[in-house]
Amino acid sequence: MDNNDNAECTCGSEAPVNIVYRRFPGQVNAKWSLSDYIGEIKVRLDMNRMNYAVHPGLYSVGKPGKSSPVLISANYKLSFDVLRRELGGLDAWILVIDTKGVNVWCAAGKGTFGTKEIVRMIQEVKLSEVVSHKNIIVPQLGAPGVSATLMQMMSEFNVIYGPVRADDLPKFIANGMKADNEMRSVQFALADRLTVSLLDFVVAAKIGLLLTVIFALSMWRFPAFHHGGLVLISVLWAAIITGSFITSAALPYIPGKAFSIKGGIAGLLISLIPIAAFKFGILQAAAVSAAIIAVSAYIAVNFTGASTFTSLSGVRKELKYAIPTIIGLLGVAGALAVL
Repeated sequence: MDNNDNAECTCGSEAPVNIVYRRFPGQVNAKWSLSDYIGEIKVRLDMNRMNYAVHPGLYSVGKPGKSSPVLISANYKLSFDVLRRELGGLDAWILVIDTKGVNVWCAAGKGTFGTKEIVRMIQEVKLSEVVSHKNIIVPQLGAPGVSATLMQMMSEFNVIYGPVRADDLPKFIANGMKADNEMRSVQFALADRLTVSLLDFVVAAKIGLLLTVIFALSMWRFPAFHHGGLVLISVLWAAIITGSFITSAALPYIPGKAFSIKGGIAGLLISLIPIAAFKFGILQAAAVSAAIIAVSAYIAVNFTGASTFTSLSGVRKELKYAIPTIIGLLGVAGALAVL
């Protein structure tokens, strides 16, 4: 979803990137290398995700000159890689700002992709000496953190908001920096939702695997725990799969606006499967439902920061009541389980 989706890297070229902080740009290849593809897979699987970054500075794709467009990118490497890949065949400058390794959309919400940081980097690389125009292209998803008025006052550069998706950039630039309605539309289709949910699943699955091993060892050590262990493992994975994949796939169709509620509703429906399979009594069924609802809601609430379904204020409001409710449900599940 990021217009531009951390770590010293080759960025698609055979030799390390020449990173600059002043006027002389580092040349990068628009074509991805094998290491770039491997890097994308790793971050999708939550491997080294918090350190996947490029250094802030000025980079070039092709052979840009003084009249070439300047595009702003976060320093999350996947954002940078997606952007440069779509600029193949074009001559352009990429000004990478320090977003602490966070993508554009999230960084705009956190405040790290903002006016002051862009101005700072414009001054740092002496952009006015590199290009003859006063225009910079900012990703539309970064708009919440960027004030065009302040940008012009502080740097004399004009903000042009680019399209939502990087693959529309060639057409956008060819159209004289004008976006049509389709370029401005933010979609959160099934493929986008499942891509986000994969990371949430991997994060939750790490804990799930650890607990599964603990339950399995307990079943081996204490045969009387065999049935209880199977129940716990089933409930755990039902909650993880529901909170990540099932909730994300059915997101537009589940009632409610809050993600925690959507995850909770999906969890309630899925809990009927283990309840029927193990033929639980009322108290056991209530414990299982409460546990799956809580875990599913907790995983689903992560979507608040990665979708078009809510705003930053909406995220804060939801977390304020969702987390205490989830904790309470887990407490209820634990209490009912020992009755």
